[in-house]
Amino acid sequence: MGYIFYIMGKSASGKDMIYRRLMEENTLGLEKLVLYTTRPIRAGEADGREYYFTDEATLVAMRARGCVIEERTYETVAGPWTYFTADDGKIDLTARHYLAIGTLESYRKIREWFGADRVIPLYIEVEDGERLMRAIARERQQDSPNYRELCRRFLADAEDFSEENVAAAGITTRFLNDGTPEECCRKVEEYIGAML
Repeated sequence: MGYIFYIMGKSASGKDMIYRRLMEENTLGLEKLVLYTTRPIRAGEADGREYYFTDEATLVAMRARGCVIEERTYETVAGPWTYFTADDGKIDLTARHYLAIGTLESYRKIREWFGADRVIPLYIEVEDGERLMRAIARERQQDSPNYRELCRRFLADAEDFSEENVAAAGITTRFLNDGTPEECCRKVEEYIGAML
């Protein structure tokens, strides 16, 4: 039986970078579990790599087919953006292991769908001051930086990833991303490798 290793953390914690590095090196033979989103694609992103970028009509059709595992909509300064996971026929836990990335709430719902013994949390942490500086640096690279949205996400993450919520999700193992990206990736990779 396969596992879904689920990376999560507050915005700008480095989870996207860790996810990309693990998939690029892929010494563990993990498959991507790619989520869907209705938000606009950002500079440097590609459809099917970070997310499947879709529209509201496709989300409605997938809901009607009963394949949406979880979804969450954020009221952003640019309008509502929905992120969701779908059991779209691409997930085969009888033969494969997957690497996914998402929020604490999406992790909980995916764990309910596939089973707590099949979905393994990988919680990435960074000190808030460092995380804010990283977020600003990343936003400056966008064609049209949206600092209001950056601030909204930063504050929302403090609530979403409160210690109470992390504990309620059963997360006990954490990966501190305070050194080089390679150091944190190595720790995560060793943890996954020990479970396979």
